[in-house]
Amino acid sequence: MAPPRARRALFASASPAFLFVVVMGVVNLFADTTYEGGSSIHGPFLATLGAGAALISLLAGLGEFLGYALRAVFGWMADRSGRYWPMTFVGYAINLFAVPGMALAKTLPAAAALVLAERIGRAMRKPTVETMLSYTTGELGRGWVYGLNTALDETGATLGPILMTVVLLRGGDYRTGYAVLLVSAVLALAFLVAARRAFPLPSRLETTPAATARGFGRPYWLFMAAASLFAAGLLSFELVGYHWTRVGPFSPRWVPLVLALSTAGGVVANLVLGRLYDRIGLPVVLTAVVLSAAFSPLTFFGGVGWAIVGMLLWGVGYATQDTLFKAIIAGLLPEGRRSLAFGLFYAGYGGGWLVGAAASGLLYERSRVALVVFAAAIQLLSLPLFVAAARATPHGEPARSGLGTP
Repeated sequence: MAPPRARRALFASASPAFLFVVVMGVVNLFADTTYEGGSSIHGPFLATLGAGAALISLLAGLGEFLGYALRAVFGWMADRSGRYWPMTFVGYAINLFAVPGMALAKTLPAAAALVLAERIGRAMRKPTVETMLSYTTGELGRGWVYGLNTALDETGATLGPILMTVVLLRGGDYRTGYAVLLVSAVLALAFLVAARRAFPLPSRLETTPAATARGFGRPYWLFMAAASLFAAGLLSFELVGYHWTRVGPFSPRWVPLVLALSTAGGVVANLVLGRLYDRIGLPVVLTAVVLSAAFSPLTFFGGVGWAIVGMLLWGVGYATQDTLFKAIIAGLLPEGRRSLAFGLFYAGYGGGWLVGAAASGLLYERSRVALVVFAAAIQLLSLPLFVAAARATPHGEPARSGLGTP
């Protein structure tokens, strides 16, 4: 590790754009510690309140749908008002404090309401954060900005489940685990305050603006359709965790640790995919989709080793969602409508997630083979749409679309 003086010199020489990405990444590190730690035990906890597989999957899907669909509304509000920081603070507060609030939930409806509230808070702050980060992409590169920020996210998403594993192994129950996550929630808000004080106007970071589209063109809508199919096959961990607690191969106390291993792999995947995307574009997206589609058969039918491999591929799927898709959207942003563009895209993505979650929960109860076939096939069906989106991009303008031409 570098000595303190060398570290101070490193940060003193770093560009403001890079520092902003890092500080917001630290905010998201603690935020992900909170809600991914909670997510790692939601399934088993809801089961203790009487929920079955279909309800758990549907609730997770509804939460994701609201978390994505409402981004269009909040994105539009942010663009109209220009009040990016206030909406960001309110969104983080709801997103974070709903998780430790689960420790107080005594009934299934109360717990379900908090699960949905956490996703709604995330929907409120996501478009504004992605917009503020987009001001740094002209200098740093789209893939690298979202890859680095998401890698810090995923670091927190790794720490949260590990923390829950420690709590359970030391004899604590699910409510104790939720209560412990109050610490990371407070730390996330503390760093958010620091980010606001240091960068009151993130738009000033856009010293070399990236070219953006003037409207929502055909590539944008084709890409949204492709991403929605991809989302439908990216199963929630709540369903996976529920499956393992019923039939194995992991005992309940080890389920959060498996999620932590998956997200740790996702940290590496985000950095690698982000860098590769800036260099070669579309082929990286297509390869990541194929890898993600292989997750479900390994996870639902493999032993311990194959299930872990499957969850690492699941982490690649989330890296695709959180890094590659954002990098592409950043090249499709209409001028003056950035938050709306992010929010509208993820509304379509959330619709795909909701349909997939409802179908997955019902299929699980009837045939796990059918569930696996559905999850893998619908992700692979997105491939021709990604290619069509690339071909719809005007030749000679790959930078504007973020897709390039195949």
